[in-house]
Amino acid sequence: MKFSVWAPLAKESVELVCAQERFPMRVDAQGNWSVECTPKGIAQGYRYSIDGGPPLPDPRSAWQPQGVHGPSFLIDESELKAITASQLRPAALRYAVIYELHIGTFTPEGTYAAAAVKLPYLASLGITHLEIMPLASFPGKHGWGYDGVYLYAPQPAYGTPLELARFIAECHVHGLAVLLDVVYNHLGPDGNYLWHFAPYFTDRVKTTWGDAVNYDGPESDGVRQFVIDNARRWLDVYGFDGLRLDAVHAIFGFEAVHVLEELSGALQAWAAAAGRSIVLIAESDLNDPRLIHPPGRGGYGLDAHWADDFHHALHRVVTEEATGYYTDFNGIEDLAIAIRDGYVYQGQHSAHRRRRHGRTPIDVRPDQLVVSAQNHDQIGNRARGERLSMLLKPEQLKSVAALTLLSPFVPLLFQGEEWGATTPFLYFTDHQDQKLGELVAAGRRQEFASFGWQSEVPDPQTAATFAASRLNWEELTEPLHQDLLSWYRRLISLRASITHAAARTAHVACDVPSSWLCFTNGDLCIAVNFSAQVVTFSMPEGKWQQELSSASRSRGPAELAPYETRIYRQRR
Repeated sequence: MKFSVWAPLAKESVELVCAQERFPMRVDAQGNWSVECTPKGIAQGYRYSIDGGPPLPDPRSAWQPQGVHGPSFLIDESELKAITASQLRPAALRYAVIYELHIGTFTPEGTYAAAAVKLPYLASLGITHLEIMPLASFPGKHGWGYDGVYLYAPQPAYGTPLELARFIAECHVHGLAVLLDVVYNHLGPDGNYLWHFAPYFTDRVKTTWGDAVNYDGPESDGVRQFVIDNARRWLDVYGFDGLRLDAVHAIFGFEAVHVLEELSGALQAWAAAAGRSIVLIAESDLNDPRLIHPPGRGGYGLDAHWADDFHHALHRVVTEEATGYYTDFNGIEDLAIAIRDGYVYQGQHSAHRRRRHGRTPIDVRPDQLVVSAQNHDQIGNRARGERLSMLLKPEQLKSVAALTLLSPFVPLLFQGEEWGATTPFLYFTDHQDQKLGELVAAGRRQEFASFGWQSEVPDPQTAATFAASRLNWEELTEPLHQDLLSWYRRLISLRASITHAAARTAHVACDVPSSWLCFTNGDLCIAVNFSAQVVTFSMPEGKWQQELSSASRSRGPAELAPYETRIYRQRR
């Protein structure tokens, strides 16, 4: 068998280290070291030694069952591909309902096998796409996954590579496409040995997490290839149907062809050749349509990006919080703009950022923007990890659901949102380095200074913080949660029945003093009363028939009960 590693920083030698054997490797002009051999102890794993130094795991390790500091192991890729081979044609984003979940807290067991048991429930709810939080190997047994250091190796705490492949295959059996959250803007510090092998990082640009990934300096061609190969591997070997690219605003590149454009082009070309349909979604807070414009227009050619303005405006309306980045949003008027345009900030000054922010969303389709009322960031990056179910009345939760699911955009739900789960989703880590754990905890408190939450942040390192974040599925037996789940089911069914007569929302109206908002999406009209008073609202022109109401008793056609959400369908 052939072993190969890209290590241009090696000065004299690279050796393959297996059990009691060491094999010297040869180098080519590009800094690729390789050797053909059949080690006797390969079943115990392997490492690489650079210039006689301590053996280190393979940067492209396929499996790290003994943790991020342990040896690397081989896997049978052909076996995985045979399992995940599927004829599933994922629903187009225009018809998608995405469900974000964290394998470790989605079930009490925190495994792929346990998550698979819940798939019939998700399919019956009307979910079309699962979005799995990062799986790349990270230190310890539990964490969010955004500090991964072995991008090719699935986190062992959730199950084996074979069990991951079986989970994805089972998703496909239930008609669910699967997206993987991948992190290409930084790597975690614990177990990160890549800098020994090649200039994967640069100190010319700093991110929140340290040195940026080197996408445009010397040897950056190899770094780009490392990332592109990694993305393709998740799609090809494990059968994922797409990727969610974490925090692309922290991916820095100043070459003529941005790494996101190169990545998108390479993956779409691979998918076309393989007869696959994939989707690439970027997380970005830039309000920049270039992410989704085609390269011919100077864009990067991604399929969609997260649009945070919808969340921020909605959160400001329903919670009245005005600290941190919520200070930039003024309530119902901004929510109306978000529903109409996708972006609230289109180049005007942002008080929170203390500069101009955003760009006009020219030629941006609604199905190119992913919106949510709750997600891992907006819940987990609160001091106590509160969900909206801990902050709002049940009637308000129904309004939030209707605004999200019946907006013209691609809706994303966070695990348990659909029944109003009352378990928090906290930030948790399991760093084995105690000093690093203390620094992470201190950093969290400092991060929330603008929200006034410094003294309320639970220690991410404690087992209790992780345990508190597990979903409690027994809540589904309680009437209040059953009622909200039924509401979500009806909304998702209504969304699937929308007749899309236009590419954009045709009508958005609101009244700030009375606290109501009304908008149309296709042949549906959604009216929401945000106040505790009965209000009179203005319907758009046309013949409308009531489909659904959150109120316990009906009122006049132009009246909304306190916190009522009412949905109409246009009659023809």
